[in-house]
Amino acid sequence: MKKGTSIISVLLFISFFLAACAGSSKSIGSHPGKQAPVSRELYDTIAHLDSVLFQAFNNRDLDKLKSLFTDDLEFYHDKGGLTNYRQNIDAFKNLFDKNNGLKRDLIAGSLEVYALPDYGAVQTGLHRFCHTENGQPDCGTFKFVHIWKKRDGAWKISRVISYDH
Repeated sequence: MKKGTSIISVLLFISFFLAACAGSSKSIGSHPGKQAPVSRELYDTIAHLDSVLFQAFNNRDLDKLKSLFTDDLEFYHDKGGLTNYRQNIDAFKNLFDKNNGLKRDLIAGSLEVYALPDYGAVQTGLHRFCHTENGQPDCGTFKFVHIWKKRDGAWKISRVISYDH
C-alpha cells in the first residue's frame, strides 16, 4: 500500500469513528455529558413512575409499593447485599412502623433513562433520603439503578442496585 493511500485510510477511519461518537452522545440541556433519553415518552413514563414509587414510599403506602415490584425482584445494596421481593416488603413494613419521618427525594437533573429492547428500561440517578435521628435531621445522597420491566402494558421494577452509601 502506498504511503498516501495509508494516510487517507487512517483519516477516513478517524472521520467515521468521530462521526459515530458524535452521533451517539447527545446532551440534555445544561447537563454536559448527560445522555439524552432514547425517547421523550419513555423518559417521561419512567420519571412519572419514579414519582409514583416514592410518593408511595414517602406516604408509607405498602400496598402501592407492592404493586410496583416484580415477584422475582432482586435488590442489590452495597452495604446489605442481595434481597428479594418478600425481604424488601418486610423491610418497608418495618421501616414504616418506626415512623421516623424517612423521606426520599430525587436529585433534580440526575435522572437518566435508557430503553432495554424487548424488556423495558433502565433508570439511573441520585436520590436523597432524610429522617430524624436523636432529634436531628440525618440525610444522605446515594446512587441507584432501577431496571423496569414492561409486561402487558404494566411497568414494574425487577432489579434495583443501590450504592455509594
